[in-house]
Amino acid sequence: MTDAASPFMEKLGGHFGARVRISQQRGEITLEADPADYKSVLFALRDRDEFAFEQMIDLCGVDYLSYGEAEWDTTDVSSEGFSRGVEGEGPGRFTWAGRPLADGPAMRFATVVHLLSIKHNRRIRVRCFAADNSMPVIDSSVDVYPVANWFEREAFDLFGIIYSGHPDLRRILTDYGFVGHPFRKDFPLIGNVEVRYDEDKGRVIYQPVSIEPRVGVPKTIREDSRRQQAQSEQAQVKP
Repeated sequence: MTDAASPFMEKLGGHFGARVRISQQRGEITLEADPADYKSVLFALRDRDEFAFEQMIDLCGVDYLSYGEAEWDTTDVSSEGFSRGVEGEGPGRFTWAGRPLADGPAMRFATVVHLLSIKHNRRIRVRCFAADNSMPVIDSSVDVYPVANWFEREAFDLFGIIYSGHPDLRRILTDYGFVGHPFRKDFPLIGNVEVRYDEDKGRVIYQPVSIEPRVGVPKTIREDSRRQQAQSEQAQVKP
C-alpha cells in the first residue's frame, strides 16, 4: 500500500482477506482480484451493505505489454518546462512484418472496472488480470452490472479479451471482417489495411495501408521547471 491504510481499506481487507490485493495511491483505492474470485468480489461489492457499490461507471481493457515505456524524453531536452525529444520508437510504430513477437509480461491483459457507491459517496477501482496472454479470458460481469454488456464488447473488440458468459460477445466498433485488435500494443498504429472506393469496380476495396508510421509526441509537463518555480515565487510573496 503506497499511502496509509484508510478505515475503508481495512474494512475491505477484513472481508476479502487474501483473495484480493488492495492499494491506495493519490486517494484512489484499487482492489485487484484473481480471475477465479473476480465475479464473487463484484457481487460482494455490490450487495454487502458496508460496500454498496450499486453503479458501474466504466469498464475497459488494458494491455500492459509496454507498460512504463515511452518514446519521449521528459527530463533533459529543454529548460522551458516541457520536452519533445524522441528517444527511439515507442509501442505501435512498426510495420506488421517487424512487429514485436514477445509475449510481454507474465500478466499482460487486464479488465479495469470503476464502481460508485451512491449510498456511501465512495468510489473504487477493481482490476483483474487474465491468466493466459495467448487467450485472455475473464468472467463476464453482465449479470452483476447489466451496463457492462457494451463495455465488455468494446474491450473484446479492441483488446481481444474474451468475457466468459457474455450474452452477445461480438465486435462493436471495428468493421465487419476486421482482423486483429487495434488497441493492443503489438498492433501497428498505422493499421494493416485501408479502404478506398474503386471507380472501376464500383465498390469499396481493401488494400495494404499506404501511410508511413508517424510520431505523435505530446507536450509533457515536467515536475522540475516552470510550475515549481512559480510555486516557489508565490511562497516568497508575503501578504
